[in-house]
Amino acid sequence: MRVARTVDEARGALATLPRPLGLVPTMGALHEGHLALVRAGRARCAAVAASLFVNPTQFGAGEDFARYPRHEARDLALFDEAGVDVVFAPPAEEMYSIDASTTVHVSGPITESLEGADRPGHFDGVATVVTKLFTIVAPDVAFFGQKDAQQLALIRRLVRDLDLPVEVAAVPTVREPDGLALSSRNVYLTHAQRAVAPSLYRALLAGRAAAGDPGALPKDIIAATATSLVMPDPRLIGEGDRIAEMKGQGRPQPASFDLDYIAVVDADTFTQEAALGPRSLLVAAAHLGVTRLIDNLGLAPAAVLAASMSRGAPQSHAADRSHSSSQSHAAPQSPSAHHSPSAYPAGDATGMKGR
Repeated sequence: MRVARTVDEARGALATLPRPLGLVPTMGALHEGHLALVRAGRARCAAVAASLFVNPTQFGAGEDFARYPRHEARDLALFDEAGVDVVFAPPAEEMYSIDASTTVHVSGPITESLEGADRPGHFDGVATVVTKLFTIVAPDVAFFGQKDAQQLALIRRLVRDLDLPVEVAAVPTVREPDGLALSSRNVYLTHAQRAVAPSLYRALLAGRAAAGDPGALPKDIIAATATSLVMPDPRLIGEGDRIAEMKGQGRPQPASFDLDYIAVVDADTFTQEAALGPRSLLVAAAHLGVTRLIDNLGLAPAAVLAASMSRGAPQSHAADRSHSSSQSHAAPQSPSAHHSPSAYPAGDATGMKGR
C-alpha cells in the first residue's frame, strides 16, 4: 500500500493502478462501517484508493474540528489490512491553498433543510472536498455509507449536475449489536449516554412499523417515532440509582436526547413529504450531551410491508436492502430511555424539530 501526501504523488501512484478504480473517502478514525466500504470496493473494482483527510471546511463554528478523533497510524494499518492500494492523506494546506476562493454549492432542500439548516455551510464543505477528491483520484466508483443519507443525496446530485464520470455506490449502514449506527463520533458518548443511544434506532423502527398501518401518513410515522423516544425504560435505571434514591439522595437524571429533527423525506431530493412515496425515508437527528447522532430507515413499499407483517417482533433488515437507506446488523425493539419534554415541541405535518 502506498501513502500519498500531495496531489502529484497521488496522481502518480493512482496512474499505475488497474481499472476500474474505487474510492473510499474518509476522515479517518476508522470503524467497521469504513471497512465495509473498502470491502464493497474490493468486490467491485480491480483497485481501491482511500482518502484520509479531516476536512476543515465542513466543520462550522463551535463544532468539533479540533478534537475530532485522529489515529492515522492505526487507520493506515487498517487500510493496508483491508486491501487498499493507495491512501491519499494530504495536509490541509495541500487541499486548500491560502488564497483558495472556490466553493462548490448545491442549492435546494438537499443542502438547506435538516442537516443543512442545523449545520450552515457544512454541505458546501462536503461538496467542495468531494469534487476535489473526484478530480484528483478520478475514480470509476465512489463508495459512501447510507447512514449519512443527506450527504449521499448531495453527492449524487453533484455528480449528476456536473456530469462527473463517477458512479456513486451506497453501502448499507453498519450497526452495533444493539442497533446503534457506527460513527467515529460515538467515542464521545459517556457510559450512560451509550446505554441510551440505541433508543434513536428503536424509535425509527417504531416509526417504520407505523408506516405499515393502512392509510398511514408521514405525520403518523413522525408521531410514532417521537412517542418511542419519550417512553421511559425502567431497565435503564440501575441498582446504584435505586440505592441512592432509597438513601434520600434522589435519582440521578438519566442521559436524555435533545432532539434536532424527525422527518419523512424523499431520499433523492430531501423534500419533506405529506404522503408516502416509493423513495420515502425516515430521518432523525438528536444530541446526547456533546454527541450528535443521526440515523435513518427506508419506508419503501417492501419495508412497509415487512414492518406490517412483523409488528411487535424484532425487525429484520431484509426489507431495507430494497431501499437506498439499507441497514445491517438488526437489533430488537425495546422501550426507549427517558427524555426531556422540551426536546420535542410540536412540529408540522411532515417534520418535527426541537432544540
